[in-house]
Amino acid sequence: MRRFHLKAYGTAPFLDAPNGLRGAVQALRRLMSCWSMRAGRAYAVLALVAAAGALSGCGTIPPNDPARKASTALPPSLESPLVKIAQASTPSPDASGVRLMPLGIYSLEARVELAKRAQRSLDVQYYHFEGDATGRMLLRHLRDAAQRGVRVRLLVDDLYTTHTDGMLRALAAHPNFDVRLFNPFCCARGSGIPMRIAASLFSFGRVNHRMHNKLFIADGAMAVVGGRNIADEYFLRHSQQNFVDLDAFVVGAVIADMSAIFDRYWNSDVVYPIEAIGAPLRARHIAMEEFSRQIETAPQAPPLDPPPVDALGYGPISEELDSPRIGLVWGKARAFADPPEKPFQRGSADAIAASVTQNVMTRIWEAKKELVITSPYMIPGRKGLESIEKLRQQDIKVTVMTNSLAATDEPLVHTGYSRYRYDMLLAGVDIYELSPSLTQRSKRLGTFGTSLGRLHSKTVVIDGETVFIGSMNLDPRSQATNTEMGMFFDSPQLAKELMRIINITKLQSAYRLRLQPDGPGIQWLATDGEKEIVLGAEPESSALLRLHNIIFGLFIPEQLL
Repeated sequence: MRRFHLKAYGTAPFLDAPNGLRGAVQALRRLMSCWSMRAGRAYAVLALVAAAGALSGCGTIPPNDPARKASTALPPSLESPLVKIAQASTPSPDASGVRLMPLGIYSLEARVELAKRAQRSLDVQYYHFEGDATGRMLLRHLRDAAQRGVRVRLLVDDLYTTHTDGMLRALAAHPNFDVRLFNPFCCARGSGIPMRIAASLFSFGRVNHRMHNKLFIADGAMAVVGGRNIADEYFLRHSQQNFVDLDAFVVGAVIADMSAIFDRYWNSDVVYPIEAIGAPLRARHIAMEEFSRQIETAPQAPPLDPPPVDALGYGPISEELDSPRIGLVWGKARAFADPPEKPFQRGSADAIAASVTQNVMTRIWEAKKELVITSPYMIPGRKGLESIEKLRQQDIKVTVMTNSLAATDEPLVHTGYSRYRYDMLLAGVDIYELSPSLTQRSKRLGTFGTSLGRLHSKTVVIDGETVFIGSMNLDPRSQATNTEMGMFFDSPQLAKELMRIINITKLQSAYRLRLQPDGPGIQWLATDGEKEIVLGAEPESSALLRLHNIIFGLFIPEQLL
């Protein structure tokens, strides 16, 4: 069963600010339309039953305790081997070093190694931290670090904590381990997402806002940032679906910016200590025993067995963490994030202007030669389309890679994107859409086997010189509803490496789109060995799914996508 994703509730067209919070009736209507289309009639009935109970008055959370303990990042200390390696590797105080990690196993191993080697602090922030084998393995390493005396601060968005709530509460009772939740749900905490949302029906304007950030910092010296959440499917460990994604291993001056971002979220009024929400924490010794029992009795994650090199020719980061220095691409970097309160400042021009989306779009529209974008969900809106057309009028090459209808986990969002696809092609934009079947055949970015491959990386390359890596999609939700974070890095070498990854994906795992030569239509092109295949309809998708999107696309406004 496909995980429910709030993206389907959507907001206004890209770069068009939404107009205020929606009422309970509109929320229920969206709830029903989304679930009936995504998970069938059973979810819709469940939502109605739960919503009926919610009408009795549930949905609020208590005010945050103004006296709750604030904390800030611990300064780097030379007592930490990670700090020593970082300082010995850094060529100048204002430089930052980056290594791209297109392989999921490399990215997972990097997090595990940082957790194992940290001596003073681990600051961890995620939108989705699943309680599957991968999530349990990483939680165990975080627990082990806390038992060594490392201060662990774990900040998780509350949307997907249904399966991890018990483990997170057990961890929060451990010494040196604090857990906080972004914008938590008040009720039905032991139930699934539909029940949680239905129980908060009258607070839908609040719970619709989520923290989409991803950040892992060790000893204030090394970090992993990018698009991956913590779950099997982000590291090619899921049997049914896996994501083509990208993270970056980061060292140097930009770490201070990332630590400041984490602190701002950690101490925000919209972030709650987990003990302030739901059931009280158990006694320390009982919680520690409970967590150990949960970890030991659950199925274990397969061992980490990374290949010798990745598509860029790099080996696992663990090999270099055993050395005095680490080899990275060096340059100037800037990390930035939405204010944690941004989603609740709906209609605020200042909030929109300061958003990650606006920062990225400002840089995008300053392109002089070439713009390459990867985004799993892309709804440019009329203003975005006009900006793209202006770039093309200036003879700036624009390439977009996104999901095909068959690859996306958000068919309704694909409907919004498809409204602009023909006009983008007409303007001369090169569009590529990820193909699940072609992804299964390609081995350069990992082995997908029979699992469904989906694009999840969010990157931009500007003029072959500047790179953006982060959590932001080019859609309305990232602009105005969720919080996002990302990093700009100025380096032709890193841009070249990212383009190598993008080219591998688009040439080996994606369809190239073009206008139909003899009429107003679109064709999808791929190669089967030396033979070119030309398709005239959404490839690898059923007629029923295509009909479903056409019908609902006629009735669902873009601001709800």
